[in-house]
Amino acid sequence: MSLWSRRWHLAALLAFVPVATGVLLWSNVEERPDPGLSLSVSLSARTLKVIEGGKVVRTYGVAVGSPKYPTPTGSFRTGTIDWNPKWTPPPRKWARNKKPGRPGDPDNPMQGVKIYFKAPWYFIHGTNNPGSIGEAASHGCIRMRTRDAVNLAKRIQKAGGGVPLVIRP
Repeated sequence: MSLWSRRWHLAALLAFVPVATGVLLWSNVEERPDPGLSLSVSLSARTLKVIEGGKVVRTYGVAVGSPKYPTPTGSFRTGTIDWNPKWTPPPRKWARNKKPGRPGDPDNPMQGVKIYFKAPWYFIHGTNNPGSIGEAASHGCIRMRTRDAVNLAKRIQKAGGGVPLVIRP
């Protein structure tokens, strides 16, 4: 290959690189698909927002962890949905003398459904204490009115199961 031919190939390559870079960058600017379903919890406002397509479509009142047993903050993904759950006391000091609750038992603090978000001990769940909604009253879980928790779980299942969940202070 002659010197002139090599220079021509090098010039063509150098001219092509900025064009290819521009095409790659421009292709990433195209409109993204709908972000789908996500959940956002505000611990201070005691609310859980359902977000579809970037818009809040439903806001629920919730109970959150007490100062002694705070709800974890951060980004999570919902996990297993357990319908009509039993309650197993966690291996924590506060639960030492508690007895397990059978599914549907009015004394069972897990009513209707529990939706895992930080296994094995943190859930979004229906409660047998609806008067606690709006309070910092749980041992770290997010409590909802039972019918609200069931409706949320159905929505999560319809969206394919695990959905993003952000919990903010």
